[in-house]
Amino acid sequence: MRLVFGLVLIAGLALAGFAVYMAQNYIGAYESALAQERAKSGSSVPVKEVYVTTRAISYGEEITKEDVVLTPWPQKALPETFFDAENPFFVTGEGARLAMRPIEKAEVLMAVKVSEPGGDAGLTSRLARGQRAFAIKVDVASGVSGFLRPGDRVDVYWTGRLPGEIGERSSGEVTKLIQTGINLIAIDQTSDTEYNTATIARTVTVAASPQQVAALAQAQSTGKLSLSLMSQLDDTVAEAIEVDQLSLLGITTEERVEKKIAKTCTTRVRRGADVVEIPIPCTN
Repeated sequence: MRLVFGLVLIAGLALAGFAVYMAQNYIGAYESALAQERAKSGSSVPVKEVYVTTRAISYGEEITKEDVVLTPWPQKALPETFFDAENPFFVTGEGARLAMRPIEKAEVLMAVKVSEPGGDAGLTSRLARGQRAFAIKVDVASGVSGFLRPGDRVDVYWTGRLPGEIGERSSGEVTKLIQTGINLIAIDQTSDTEYNTATIARTVTVAASPQQVAALAQAQSTGKLSLSLMSQLDDTVAEAIEVDQLSLLGITTEERVEKKIAKTCTTRVRRGADVVEIPIPCTN
């Protein structure tokens, strides 16, 4: 019995040792395969160290060295313009950059969102090449009840009376779409795109080409301008729109047709003491 018990004990220990050996081999192979897969996946996504923000930065804020850090970023997800070791964000001997637009935390710093070193955040930085800033007078009605803010796009309508229309032939005042998709860059003296307080603005400043500025100036001096807020996602091209009082009320005017009077020709003939006119055929 003792011999049998000893044999069973030895066999049990052998089986237990074999099981431990197999488990170690399996776990080791799994960990090795997992490490290889991690290394493979890490090397398959090329990255590049770029400057990102360490906190949220508001419009007009100065960006310091504590606000940025070099961080690995997937190259396929990089924007068109960014700052890295080859294109440093801070330039020795020059001033700090300012945020031209709100920047979120952990966002890649882009050239379009910051000023040049030592630059300012004035309106000139919001104008594209060939654009001019033009101020439009508004009130609570023409300014969308004060809900406009910098960065919005608007359509501009002109209301006035056409020259040369008087009397019964006049169609009254006319409202016409004169500019579409105009960008607002300032409300009164505020150009912050995060400005979201509903106030009754007296002027809005738009970015426009010189030709558009001339059209807006002429329209503002000859009539009343009204703004219509557009969706930021709206990419449709507005058609020519013109409405007068007659078309608004559905009134059609009939053109007056002048009745043509037949031409008659006569000749005078004296009969005794009387002179009478006798019709004759017209020669001309």
